[in-house]
Amino acid sequence: MHGTLLEPTLYTVKGIAVLDNDGNRILAKYYDKNIFPSAKEQKAFEKNLYNKTHRANAEIIMLDGMTCVYKSNVDLFFYVMGSSHENELILMNVLTSFYDSISQILRKNVEKRAVLDSLDICMLALDEICDGGIIVDVDSSSVVSRVALRSDDIPLGEQTVAQVLQSAKEQLKWSLLK
Repeated sequence: MHGTLLEPTLYTVKGIAVLDNDGNRILAKYYDKNIFPSAKEQKAFEKNLYNKTHRANAEIIMLDGMTCVYKSNVDLFFYVMGSSHENELILMNVLTSFYDSISQILRKNVEKRAVLDSLDICMLALDEICDGGIIVDVDSSSVVSRVALRSDDIPLGEQTVAQVLQSAKEQLKWSLLK
C-alpha cells in the first residue's frame, strides 16, 4: 500500500452550502479553516462547484480534492462537502437530513424566497445537524423538533384547536396578572 492510512476522525464535514439557481450563496457554513481560510476562497469554490454541477444530473462530484454531494430543488442547490477520502454515504446522509429538515420547516415549500424568509430557523437546523464539522444528528424529525417554531409563530389557520385554546389561556393569564 503506497498511501499512508489516515486516522479516523469525527470531523467528517468540511462545509455545507445552499446556492440559488445563479450560483449565489443563500446559506453556507465551512468548518475547515485550512481549506477555506477566507470568504474569498469560499466564494471561488462555490462558483466553481455551481458551474460544474448546475447542469449535471448526478449526486456526487470530486472537485479540488473534495468529495461533494448535492441535490437540487426548484431554484436551490444543496451541497455537503467532505475530504477526498470521506465516505460518500455518510455525506449523503447529512445532505438528506438537512434537505428533509428544511422541507419540514418550510412545509414542503423548498424554494429561495421561503428559505430567505426562514433563514434563522434554517441556520439553526444546520447547526443541529453539524457542529464544527462533526455530525451531531441526522434524524430530520428530531432536528425539526429542536428548532420548532413556537406556537405564536404558526398562523392561526394552521394551529390545532388545543393550541388556540392554550394560546388564549396564556393571553388571558397575562392580562389578568398585569
